Amino acid sequence: MNSPAKDLADRLVAVENEAHTIADVDRLATCRVCEKLRRPLITLVGSAGYSSLLQRALTLAKRESTALEAVKVMSDGSMTGLEGAAVEASSLLVGHLIQLLMTFIGESLTLTFLQGIWPELEDGEEPLEKEGYGQQGQN
Repeated sequence: MNSPAKDLADRLVAVENEAHTIADVDRLATCRVCEKLRRPLITLVGSAGYSSLLQRALTLAKRESTALEAVKVMSDGSMTGLEGAAVEASSLLVGHLIQLLMTFIGESLTLTFLQGIWPELEDGEEPLEKEGYGQQGQN
């Protein structure tokens, strides 16, 4: 997966890696990204809707990396099996989740949604809109 959504997923995972505290040492950045997305998305689409969205993203990511075969999405939207080799491929999961959001609610709304959760995304050298994200949605 080479796309703006994958690049954005890599940035979100990097932000979460940098932001971890001692209490978060054993938690993966991907799990933190998905957890931060889970709360507001459950408000919008419900627990079953979020689980379905995450399961679809996982199915798509598994097509690109067999390392994710042991990963499972639970009914509450949490995940199990995201360890070992799966960690290396986990940004694929986040990338597909973001791509699905962009497909369903549009790029501009997805970016606004993500910036509401991670305001530090705007602290980079250039805003997301100037990096190629959201350009299709701005007509």
